[in-house]
Amino acid sequence: MKQKISQITKEVDSFQAKSLEEVVVFRLKYLAKNGLLNALFNDFKNVSETEKKEVGRAINNLKIKIKEKISAFSEIKKQIKTPTNFDLSRPAKKNNLGSRHPLSLVESEIVRVFSSIGFNISEGPEIEDDWHNFTALNTPKEHPARDMQDTFFIQTDPDILLRSHTSSVQVRHMQNNQPPIRTISPGRVYRNEAISARAHCLFHQVEGLYIDTNVTFADLKQTLLFFAKELFGEKSKIRLRPSYFPFTEPSAEVDVSCNICSGKGCAVCKHTGYLEILGCGMIDPNVLDNCGIDSKKYTGYAFGMGIERIAMLKYRVNDLRLFYENDVRFLNQFSSEI
Repeated sequence: MKQKISQITKEVDSFQAKSLEEVVVFRLKYLAKNGLLNALFNDFKNVSETEKKEVGRAINNLKIKIKEKISAFSEIKKQIKTPTNFDLSRPAKKNNLGSRHPLSLVESEIVRVFSSIGFNISEGPEIEDDWHNFTALNTPKEHPARDMQDTFFIQTDPDILLRSHTSSVQVRHMQNNQPPIRTISPGRVYRNEAISARAHCLFHQVEGLYIDTNVTFADLKQTLLFFAKELFGEKSKIRLRPSYFPFTEPSAEVDVSCNICSGKGCAVCKHTGYLEILGCGMIDPNVLDNCGIDSKKYTGYAFGMGIERIAMLKYRVNDLRLFYENDVRFLNQFSSEI
């Protein structure tokens, strides 16, 4: 035991640190939980009573030497001068952690607004059949309303297509649930359109559905007014214009007061003071019957909006293609929205 302590003491005395890494290795070798010093203390119980006092003193002295070696290096390090060319006032380098995509931000906000008034979320497949995408929605084959959407059909099977709206999700939800139904269906949809600043062959929608007894157009209007105020500000106003959709009757286009000019009129809203954001209407009784819901007992409303259109209005983006180009200069502007 004495010989072992003497050997370790010689090693400690001869140690000369050249770097911080060497000091760290030195400290771990002797002072760590599994280090040499703890091993000596563990072996101390096997020392005879006559030698314990001498051996104990030797181990303590060794411990002191080790700590002095480490302290000596720390003192030398303190004396090293900081380079004069180091600018302490320079800002630290920013870690680029990324940010959520603006379309994801807007979708989350829309879902939050409607969830706060009792709407749940329903999802469905992006590859659909003709019945769920068209026929169940009061758009039979050869119906002229099919020309409103230039659809991507699967070439090997003309009955299979990429969904052109998330109304197909609503059909599936109505087939599997009985009223009262209150749901929204966010998701990606596809239409064969030329890509431009205002259109794309793929985009995102959120469609809503409410079915119960005694549901009226006034309920629909109040719901959409609440949505507009929550998303665009308390001063927002909406207006409804008559329109046509095969699955709703009556139908309307909904405009929201321009948040750029506060409804006074500008180039963005074409000096009307309003911008179109969505379509809506009371569900056609044929749609309810197609989905197994008694149209004589229940009524309901539906609405649908493009997430890109809402994002363009909310963030004042004038080119829809920016959402798909993944330009970090554009995306970094939304880092504060997380």
